Amino acid sequence: MASEIRTLCDIFRNAAASGKPDLLLSKVGGQWRPIPASDFAFTVRALSLGLNALGIQPGDRVAILSENRPEWAMADYAILCAGAWSVPIYPTLPASQVAPLLNDSGSRAIFVSTPEQLTKVSRIHEQCPSLEYVICIEATAPAAEGYMSFGTAVDKGRATLEMTPALFDQRADRVKPDDIATIIYTSGTTGEPKGAMLTHGNFVENVKGSLKNIPITGDSVALSFLPLSHVFERMLDYAYLYQSSSIAYAESIEKLKDNFLEVNPHCFGAVPRVYEKVQARILDKVATAPAIRQKLFHWAVGVGRENLERQERGEAPSSSFKLKLADKLVLHKIRALLGNRFRFAVSGGAPLSRELAQFFLGAGVTIYEGYGLTETSPVIAVNGPGAWKLGTVGHPLSNVEVRIAEDGEILTRGPHVMKGYFHKPEATAEAIDKENWFHTGDIGLLDQKGFLVITDRKKDLIVLTSGKKAAPQPIENDLKKSPYIDMPIVLGDRHKFLAALIVPKFDRLKELAKEKQFEFVPESIDANPRIRALFQEEIDKYNHDRPHHEQIRAFALLPADLTVEDGSITPTLKVKRRILEKRYQDLIQAMYQAAERTHVA
Repeated sequence: MASEIRTLCDIFRNAAASGKPDLLLSKVGGQWRPIPASDFAFTVRALSLGLNALGIQPGDRVAILSENRPEWAMADYAILCAGAWSVPIYPTLPASQVAPLLNDSGSRAIFVSTPEQLTKVSRIHEQCPSLEYVICIEATAPAAEGYMSFGTAVDKGRATLEMTPALFDQRADRVKPDDIATIIYTSGTTGEPKGAMLTHGNFVENVKGSLKNIPITGDSVALSFLPLSHVFERMLDYAYLYQSSSIAYAESIEKLKDNFLEVNPHCFGAVPRVYEKVQARILDKVATAPAIRQKLFHWAVGVGRENLERQERGEAPSSSFKLKLADKLVLHKIRALLGNRFRFAVSGGAPLSRELAQFFLGAGVTIYEGYGLTETSPVIAVNGPGAWKLGTVGHPLSNVEVRIAEDGEILTRGPHVMKGYFHKPEATAEAIDKENWFHTGDIGLLDQKGFLVITDRKKDLIVLTSGKKAAPQPIENDLKKSPYIDMPIVLGDRHKFLAALIVPKFDRLKELAKEKQFEFVPESIDANPRIRALFQEEIDKYNHDRPHHEQIRAFALLPADLTVEDGSITPTLKVKRRILEKRYQDLIQAMYQAAERTHVA
């Protein structure tokens, strides 16, 4: 099978021929509805020919603005099999950020899901001269030129498919591995988004390489909830269908807890922020329990961690009575949150802190951490059964080259590297050198056993005026251990010392204010001496055994969460440091001046 699959069109046709009665699953009217491979196949083929009927040609761009759902995958494969390029857009983006992507890509058509997404596109349609067609999945299509329902687009190809069924395959056969499949816009934490052009071959080779490490099997039911607009979930979904696994599309992040219990998946992929939120919910619940139950919980987690450390040393897992008791009383309840069929999860998109990994792995929740970028389709390295090491992102894939530059930057070369940035030859030349090495912008090393370790982002390294350098990510991960700190942003470039902007855990503070009977007003949180004293204690705990240049000498509390809508974080929940530094420049300046006046530095 594998030798025949060279393009994403081949992955589609392989899954379509599987005969699987529940290839895709989605919740409709309160019930999970299976979509057989035969229905999936017919819809994609008819829709692809429908796009041809609308005049969509090979090389044209077609955007998808939708939450995860079966129609997302159907639209994607229909576009790809027509030889066109799909342009995924995060459904969380406001209209003002959607228009530039449509215009940069020159998209001729767009699939939109809900009335909310339709409203965005209707508002900016006149600003997008290349946009001819708006295809509405769930929203009611307005009676205006160029607008139509998903069903209408399918119907436009239905007659052709029924009369000339071979036409679809003829068009799909024209697609070659080196043809561009998609433009995926990078999140842009430091600048304007760039459109990475990924080919069919990029994805297929990355899927094949990843499947040698990640044990996805044909009998698996996978839960898909990270945005398909993100390259990580996109590649995973291609890998699921490569193996003809079933894919269940979660309703939303908010309903994830219920969806896990309803679907009972074998596997899924998630970013560390998701694992952090699951852990926080567990710890919050424990914090309200009687003291004896709290003590029992932490004892059991400690036992699980001890067993994990045994495995890290290469020893056999413990079979002690103590571990069995800890599992019976506590650890199995953590696993139960993911259903009783759970096999493994994959973590990517950002570094998974060692403490977070230990918490879940110690409880028997298998998480394989990997590493990659949009520009590398995305997987460069990933842990897997028999070849995992905590604190690393695993071995590089067998079809991927990795080397460490003199300055510590991770370079990679191989069939996973993008063709370049759309309409940006200078940015492409900066990212991919003359020997075809892609410069990741990440700092890391390969250990003695070939495991890749990421230490920080090259561009995020903070250089103090003393010349000392500090990596913000490990510091931020340590600060997150505080029960009151949700998201810290460490600053200090060209300053004498480090400081931090802190997004508190507002729910925890609200409960504490009620318990201790003091005023809690988010808008004035940074000026509240009692709350500042609480956070100073947390900062002091962090600073206790740190080198002087890694200590936090000043901080400010932000009055609200960071959101995609306000432009402070990316859709993959990465902080836009430069934007925050500009937005809060007055606060940051005052914070540093106050610290210098009190001589804390």
